[in-house]
Amino acid sequence: MNPGLLKLAVVGSRSAYGRLAGIAGGVAVGVCLLLLLWGGANGLSARDDRGAWLRETGRPSVAAPPTEDPTTSGPGTPVPLTPATVLMEANPVEVFRDQLINRRDVAALDSATVRIPGIGKPPEPGHYYASPALQRLIESTPQDQLGDRFGTFAGTIDDGALPGPDSLIVVMGATEAELRQNGRAVLVSDFTTDPYGGSAAAYNTVLSIGAIAVFFPVLLLISIVTGLGAAQRRERFATLRLIGASPQLISRIAAVETAVPSLVGALLGVVLAIVLRPAAAQIPVNGTRMFAADLTTGPAAAAAVVALVVAASTLVAAHRTARAGIGPLGVTRAVHEKTPTMWRTAPVLAGLAAMITAVLAIRTGDAGLLWLASPLLILGFLLILVGIVVIGPWLTRLVSRIGLRQARSAAGVIAASRIQKTPVATFRSVSGLVIAVFVVSVFAGGSSIVESTEVRPARAGLLQPTSLHATISSGHTPAQVAEAARQARDLTGIRSATVGYGPAALSERGAGSEIYFRAADAPDLGFQDIPAAETVAVDTTFLHYWTTQPLALTPAPATNLDGLVPVVMVLGTDGTPEAMDRARTALNSSGITAIPATSPLDLKLQSTGRLIQGLAVLAYLGMFVAIAIAGLSLAVATASAVLDRKRVLGLMRLMGMPVSVLRRIITREAAVPLLAVLLLSVGLGFLVAWLMVTFIDDTYRVTWPAPDYFMALGLSLLLALGAVTATFGLIRSNTAMTATRFE
Repeated sequence: MNPGLLKLAVVGSRSAYGRLAGIAGGVAVGVCLLLLLWGGANGLSARDDRGAWLRETGRPSVAAPPTEDPTTSGPGTPVPLTPATVLMEANPVEVFRDQLINRRDVAALDSATVRIPGIGKPPEPGHYYASPALQRLIESTPQDQLGDRFGTFAGTIDDGALPGPDSLIVVMGATEAELRQNGRAVLVSDFTTDPYGGSAAAYNTVLSIGAIAVFFPVLLLISIVTGLGAAQRRERFATLRLIGASPQLISRIAAVETAVPSLVGALLGVVLAIVLRPAAAQIPVNGTRMFAADLTTGPAAAAAVVALVVAASTLVAAHRTARAGIGPLGVTRAVHEKTPTMWRTAPVLAGLAAMITAVLAIRTGDAGLLWLASPLLILGFLLILVGIVVIGPWLTRLVSRIGLRQARSAAGVIAASRIQKTPVATFRSVSGLVIAVFVVSVFAGGSSIVESTEVRPARAGLLQPTSLHATISSGHTPAQVAEAARQARDLTGIRSATVGYGPAALSERGAGSEIYFRAADAPDLGFQDIPAAETVAVDTTFLHYWTTQPLALTPAPATNLDGLVPVVMVLGTDGTPEAMDRARTALNSSGITAIPATSPLDLKLQSTGRLIQGLAVLAYLGMFVAIAIAGLSLAVATASAVLDRKRVLGLMRLMGMPVSVLRRIITREAAVPLLAVLLLSVGLGFLVAWLMVTFIDDTYRVTWPAPDYFMALGLSLLLALGAVTATFGLIRSNTAMTATRFE
C-alpha cells in the first residue's frame, strides 16, 4: 500500500486528527471497562472460592437409632470425636450493628489432624480467631457490646480464607460437651471447596447475564466511535476512487485507518484499567470489598481483549466501506437503507421463548430440559438484547410515519422525513441509551426483591422488634437463669429481662407447645389483654419472627411455675444500636443459652433472597456503567450525525433556515427513536427480571422498584438531553458557508 496515498486518505486536517483521537479515546474507555468487568467477574469467582469453607455442612454428629427395632425410641447415639474429625456448629445469626458475622464454634481433640482454612489447628476452648476486619471492630467497640461474646483473642484468619478485606468471620474454640448440648453440631473431616452448593447453576447464570448486560453497551460504544466521521471519510475515499484507487485498496485503507487508532486506544485502555484497578476494588459487593489482586486479569487476557477489539474494529470498518460501494466523487452522498419489516421482531420473540422455556423447565422439573435451562436463559437474554437493537429501526419508522402526518413545522417535517428514510442510522445514535434503559430495568427488577422482605411493625401480641430472645439449654437451674436475668437488667439500655418456662427445653418439645410467663411480666413482652391469672401461656410461635398475626395470652394450666424449667429469656431494649448489641452480648456470653440471641430485626439479614441481595450492589453498579456508557454513546453518535450531514445542514442555512430550527431537527431525530422504544425497553426489562428471579427460586417475587430506579431513568433522560445539547455548538460551527464550498 502506498504510504502517501494512506496519508492523503487518513490525515491532513484538524477534523481528521480529531476523528482519530475520538476513535482512540472511545476504544480506550471501552477496553478499560471490558478489562475491569472481566477482572470483576474473575474476582467474584476467586472470592467465592476462598469463602467456600464457610458453606461446609459436615455430617450428623448423632447416629439415628435403628429403625428395624420397633421398641427402640429416644435420642440417637453420639458419634465419637476422633483425631480425623472436629465438631463444628455454624451460628448464622451472630449480628453486630446490622452486620452478619460468620461464626463457627469448633471442638477438637488435642491430637486432631483436621486443619481449618486460614487458621490451621483448631483454637482451644475459650479462645477465638477473627478476620482482621472483625478484630478491628472488636478493638474499637466497648467489650460489653461485642468482644465479650468471643473469649480470648488467639490470632487473625489468613487472607487466603477470607472472601474480602471486610469479611466478618470468627472461629471460636469450645468443649465437646458444650457443642453436643443442643444437638446442632456436625462432624467435619474436611472443608468443602464448592462455593455455591446447590445454587451454583443459578448463581453462575445470573452472573453471566449480568456480565452480558454490561458488556453489550460497551460493545455498542466501541462500534459507534469507530464509525466517527463516516460521511467525511466517504468523500475522501470517493476522491481516491476518482484518481484510480480500486475498491479493494479503499477497503484496506479504511481498515488500516481504523486499526491504528483502535490499537493505540486499546493499549491506553489497558493502562487505564491498571491505574483504576485499586479504585475499582473499593466497591463493596455483598458486604465486602475485593482484594486488588482479585481484579487482575493477567497479560494473556489483556492481549486477548486488545486483539479482539482491534480485529473487530478493523473488520467492521473494512466491511462497512465495501458495502458502501464507494465510487467517484458525488456518488455516495445519499446512502439508501432497506425498509425495516416486521421480521425484525423475531429475535425478541425468540429470546422471550427461550427464557420462558428455561423457567418452565425448572418449575416443572422436566429432566429432559433441566440441563438446557441455564444455556437457554443466557441465550434468550442475549437474543433480547440484540433484538431490541434490531427491532428499534422498525418501531422508529412506524412512529415517524405517524409523526410525519401530524407534523406542523419545518423541523417536524424534515426530522420525520429523514427518520423515515434512514431509520437504521437514526436509531443507531440512541441504541446505547435504549439498551441502557433495558439493562437498568432488568437490574432494578432483579434487585427489587431485596425490598420485598419488610420487618414487621411493633404490635401487641407479637414479639417486639426492639427485643431479643435466646432459648436456654437444658441443665440450668431457675436460680442460674434468674441471676443471668438480673445481671442483664442492670445493663444500660435494657428495660426488661423476662424468663419463659415449660415442662422441658424447647429443643425437646414439638410444635404446638406453649411457653409460660408470670402475668406481671406480660406487659414487658408487648401484651395488652392479660388474663386475670398468676401465670399465663402463649404458643411458641410467638418467638418466630415470621409470625404476622398477633397471639393471645391464655391462663396457664398451672397456677405457679414450680416444677417447670426455664426455656427462653427475652430482653427488652430501648431500641438503640448500643442497647441491642449489649443485650445480644449479654445473652450470648451468659453461658446458659442454646443458640445465639435473635431479634425480629434480623429478618432483613436472613431473608431467602440472600443471593439477589448479594448481587444488588453489582446491579446498581451495572446501572451506573450502562447509563454512563449510553450517555457517552449518544453524544458521540449525535456529534457524528451532525458531522456526516454538515453539507446538507449547511445548505439549509444557506437557504435562510435559522440555526434554532436545525437544533430542533437534531433534537427530534434523537427523541423520536428513543421514545419509540423506551416503553418496550422498560417492559421487557421487568419481564426478563421476573423470569430470572423465578429461575432462581419461584418463591421470589419482583416488587415495585426502588426510588433509585426512577432516579436512574431520570438521569438517563438528562444525559440524553445533555448529549444532544452538547452538539448544538457543532451545528453552528459546521454549517457555515464553507461547508457548501463544493456545491
